[in-house]
Amino acid sequence: MTYHTDVLALIWIALAVLAELVHENNRMSAGRRRLCYIEFAFIATSAFAEWLSVALGQVNGLPAWPVLVSKWADYVLTPLAGGAIAWQLRIHNRWEKALNIMLVFNVVFQTFAFASGRMVIINDHNHYVHGDLHAVYVAICLSVFAVIGVQFVLYGRSFSKQNRGSLYMILALVFAGITLQELHGGDSRVAYLALALGAILLYIRNGEFYQLAQDENMEEQRTLLMVDDLTGAGSRRAYSEALGELTTEDTSDDLAAFCIDVNGLKQINDVLGHAAGDELIRAASLCIQDVFSPMGHCYRTGGDEFVVLTHMNKEQADEALALLERTASEWKGETVRELHIACGYALAVDWPDSTTEELVMKADQAMYEAKEAYYRQEGHDRRRRR
Repeated sequence: MTYHTDVLALIWIALAVLAELVHENNRMSAGRRRLCYIEFAFIATSAFAEWLSVALGQVNGLPAWPVLVSKWADYVLTPLAGGAIAWQLRIHNRWEKALNIMLVFNVVFQTFAFASGRMVIINDHNHYVHGDLHAVYVAICLSVFAVIGVQFVLYGRSFSKQNRGSLYMILALVFAGITLQELHGGDSRVAYLALALGAILLYIRNGEFYQLAQDENMEEQRTLLMVDDLTGAGSRRAYSEALGELTTEDTSDDLAAFCIDVNGLKQINDVLGHAAGDELIRAASLCIQDVFSPMGHCYRTGGDEFVVLTHMNKEQADEALALLERTASEWKGETVRELHIACGYALAVDWPDSTTEELVMKADQAMYEAKEAYYRQEGHDRRRRR
C-alpha cells in the first residue's frame, strides 16, 4: 500500500498543479476551464476510489459495504475519467452522443450489479474478487476507450499530418497505462498515473497548438493588411513598411521608383459610375504587376495611385515604361474599353543624396508631367491631378 499511496499522492499533486495552470490561463474560456476541472476531478476521485478499495480490502473485521461502495465508485468514475479526456476535444458528433450514453448506462448498470452482488464478491477476510458481471464492465470500458480513440483520430484530422503524432502518442500512453495494470494486476497501479499524465500532456499540447493557431491567425491578418483588397497589389501599409526598410544606408545605386496614375478616372466615375472606375483601377494594377512582378513590388498608395520599387538602370527603366504603356493600351474592359495611364520614374543613381521617400517624390513629379502632357494632347486643361 505504501507504493500505491505514493502513486496516488503524486497523481493528486500533479492534478493540483495542472488545475492551477488552467486557473492562471486567461486564454481559456470559462466553459473550457470547467471541462478541465471536471476531468481532473474524475481522475483524482477515481484514483482515490481504487486506492480506498484496496486499502479497505486489507483490513479484517470491517463490514463489506465500504469495500463495495469504493469499488462501485471506482468502476463508475474510471470510464467517466476517460470520457472527460474525450470531452476536452470538444467534438460534438454522434460518437460523443454514443460515449455519453455508454457512460450513463455504466452508472445504472454498476448500481444494479453491485446491489445484486454480482459485480464484486467479498470473502470472509474482507477481500474482494470479481463477480460474473465483471466481464460486462470490461466490455463497457473497452467500448468507451474505443470511442475515445475514434474521437482522438477525428480530432487529429483538424491538424496537419505532421502535427498528429503527439496526439496519438498521448492516447497510446493512456491505453498503455490501463493495459499494463490490467495485465500485471497486484501492485501495478499505473492506470490513473497514465490518465493524469495524459491530461497533462493534452493540456500542454492544446496550449501549444492554440498558440500556433493564434500565430497563424495573426499572420493571416497581417497578410490581409499588407494586400490591397481591390487590386491585390501591396497595400498602403505594405508600402510604408517598405519605405522604412529601404533606409538611406540600404538604398543601392540601381534602386528605381515608379509612380503610376490612371488618366481620366474622374470622368469615368462621373459618367459610368464608380464600378467602372474600380474596373480601371484593377486593370491598371494588373498591367503594372504583369510588367514589374518579376523584378519589383507594386503598391497601391491611393485611389488610383501606384508606386513600384524595383532595381534597374535607365535602359531597363525605359524598356519597362514602354512595355507598361503598351500593355495598358492593349487592355479592353467590360464596361470601359480603354485604359490610359501616366507614369514617371526616378533612379537613385541620378539622385545619390536622396532617401527612398524623396526618390518616390521625384518619380511623382515626373508622373505629373506625363499626366499634364496627356491632358494637353487630349485637349483638356487639367491643372488638378486628375
